[in-house]
Amino acid sequence: MWLVVIFVMVAEVLIFGPSVARYRADYLEARLERSQIASLALLASDGSIAGELAAELLDNAGVFNVVLRRDEVRELVLASPLPGPVDASYDLRDANLLGLTRDALQEMARSEPRIIRIIGNPVQRGGLLIEITLDTAQLQRELWEYSARILALSLAISVFTALLLYLSVRIFVVAPMSRVIRSMSDYAEAPQDATRIITPQSNIAELRQAEDALQKLQNDLTGLLRQKERLAQLGGSVARISHDLRNMLTTASMLADRIEMSEDPSVKRAAPKLVGSLSRAINLCESTLAFGKAEEPPPRLERLRLAPLVEDVIESEKLATDTTATITFVTDVSPTLHLRADSEQLFRVLGNLVRNARQALEATRKPGVIELTATETVDEGQSGVAIRIGDSGPGLPPKARDHLFEAFQGGVRKGGVGLGLAIAAELVRGHGGRLELVRSDGDGTEFRIWLPENT
Repeated sequence: MWLVVIFVMVAEVLIFGPSVARYRADYLEARLERSQIASLALLASDGSIAGELAAELLDNAGVFNVVLRRDEVRELVLASPLPGPVDASYDLRDANLLGLTRDALQEMARSEPRIIRIIGNPVQRGGLLIEITLDTAQLQRELWEYSARILALSLAISVFTALLLYLSVRIFVVAPMSRVIRSMSDYAEAPQDATRIITPQSNIAELRQAEDALQKLQNDLTGLLRQKERLAQLGGSVARISHDLRNMLTTASMLADRIEMSEDPSVKRAAPKLVGSLSRAINLCESTLAFGKAEEPPPRLERLRLAPLVEDVIESEKLATDTTATITFVTDVSPTLHLRADSEQLFRVLGNLVRNARQALEATRKPGVIELTATETVDEGQSGVAIRIGDSGPGLPPKARDHLFEAFQGGVRKGGVGLGLAIAAELVRGHGGRLELVRSDGDGTEFRIWLPENT
């Protein structure tokens, strides 16, 4: 409200000068008109008006003397004694707004009245020129009174305008904003309660956009909180299951060690694979027991050869392949290719990707190919190892591609929960690398893992 009052008063200051200039000009023109009438009355009497009557005419006109020039040679003078010398003369015939404004403000600034001469044009073609002499005391007084009226009117207008603006802002801006703030406070008390999510109602475009954005934010946050709660519950369940499963797998590992001592050639070939699988399962259970942190443990980096690890992954998937499916596994990994990585975590990453490819091909019930290659490369100026896993399957559906690496979002296989790729991406990030989808179309799907050399 105070800002509106100030702005209106500033606007009034800008028009104050022209206003008082116009008022002064009207005042002087009125004196010229009265003086012309008095002069014409004297002219009509052919000079027979007595001195007292002439003085009364001058007094009514508010001037000391009048000079009315009706032609080039004849002048009519109506005069009375001047109380002092003439201080200044003003010609209204060619006055401009700037000059009138300057003269009016100077007149108001003077502390004492003075005698001035005013020159103007007679009205109704009553002559060639009219000149009067008057005292400025009444003019100064009326100018100040007029200024006081302008000030009072400006204050009244500014206060009324400010009140209207204040009420408008309260109704159209503050009230909707207060509703938004109340909704935010109410939602903050129970963000998992969907009934507390704001419903956009404002008719103002900017506020409606803010309400829409807030509604989307609250919906997303409520969904994330619910997912977090489910993950916490799942984590507790998995931790309890992993504890018991670890004990059972430990027993199975001991039995596998005894089987490894068998003299049967086929058992001897399968026993190391069984022991390795059981060891990895035990390590996975132990890692899962740390699920309360909602993150994977940091990788234990060691320099290793990639080829044997890839062979283990392929062998495990071959054993798990449906006997009715015709799937060809192709690998191209140099036996001398080394990298620094956590062997268990990298096995899980490659196992997830190859298993997804195998399951996708099995679902088509058609022959297919899974390729796994690795090369040394430079990515964004940093050397490292690029591992590519591709298949000739049907490709990923659009919904899966949109949320591919998000937990519980990117599941493709019926019955899957969408955790495999999310876990794989997290494990690769832990190595300082990247897991990305290179392509996925009717010709198949290809993923790329890049791991830096200096990890």
